[in-house]
Amino acid sequence: MRTIGFVGLAVFALFAQTGGCVAQEASDPAGAGITAVEGLRLGHFTLQERPTGCTVVIAEDGAVAGVDVRGGAPGTREIALLDPVNQVQEVHAIVLSGGSAFGLDAASGVVRHLEERGIGYQAGDHVVPIVAAAILFDLGVGDGSVRPGPECGYEAARTASVAASAEGSVGAGAGATVGKLRGLERAMKGGIGTASITLDDGLTVAAIVAVNAIGDIIDPATGSIVAGVRTEDGTGFADARALLRAGEVPGNRGEVGGNTTIGVVATNATLTKAEITKVAQMAHDGVARTVYPAHTPRDGDTVFGLATGVHLDEGGLTRIGALAAQVMSEAILRAVRAATGLPGIPSVADLAGAGG
Repeated sequence: MRTIGFVGLAVFALFAQTGGCVAQEASDPAGAGITAVEGLRLGHFTLQERPTGCTVVIAEDGAVAGVDVRGGAPGTREIALLDPVNQVQEVHAIVLSGGSAFGLDAASGVVRHLEERGIGYQAGDHVVPIVAAAILFDLGVGDGSVRPGPECGYEAARTASVAASAEGSVGAGAGATVGKLRGLERAMKGGIGTASITLDDGLTVAAIVAVNAIGDIIDPATGSIVAGVRTEDGTGFADARALLRAGEVPGNRGEVGGNTTIGVVATNATLTKAEITKVAQMAHDGVARTVYPAHTPRDGDTVFGLATGVHLDEGGLTRIGALAAQVMSEAILRAVRAATGLPGIPSVADLAGAGG
């Protein structure tokens, strides 16, 4: 293995104190994370009115795409198109958004931006951009009437680049929270994270993920809780595993849709739609290792897969899928570690600073 490239952290102001921020780039120009995959660009847009926003992964030349939905209450767009039996082979962008079902509107702005640039599927005299999307529920953080819309998607697409991405409380992760099993008052800040691995033979596998879990984020290397349900005094972890064994009922505190992890895994390998769909399926192993509980009846866990086809991999699909699970897990950990806390919703750094 030659490199393991992970994006540097970015620092963002508290939304409640500043009225929000629009932070699109980190200073690291190395292009780590999902933009380490040749042919992909990444953009975030964060609304100023409240913590919410959208994130877009753009493949201007198209990328073979698949998807695997494990949550029981997903909010998605163009999912049927990605079925390997269906005609269109490539997509031009994937959108991750806050705002629950309202946030799917962000994809329309991405479509408009790509059409203006002549990027899309040739349909007679028309160019039709193929843009799939998934959303998470963050309406309980701030004024829920403020949601990402077409302009959010347009700006995220317009500013997308190959530069290393901002992480944490930005884009689709701006309003994400974790540890809501006992209500938002015992929760912590979630966020968005990205990670990549490049091997000696040139194969690159990467992920970007927005983490909005009802339970805990667990480091699979140690089994320790990184972020999650806090104790009554707010300084430690209640442990969702113990709470569920003791009879805690997920969702009984009104956190409907609160356990959603949405993301994209990407590779530079040359794969078919069926093969990249299998990679997306295997990437869910990274979700299951790191998010507890995951894939519940009331969440929207969804992972998209993209293959840009610039590298002919001889290592096989098993290797790519295993690496996809690894980078997905790392991206989830990075999402919560990079997050910036909100009043009453501390971040990992806030809890550590308080001695938790």
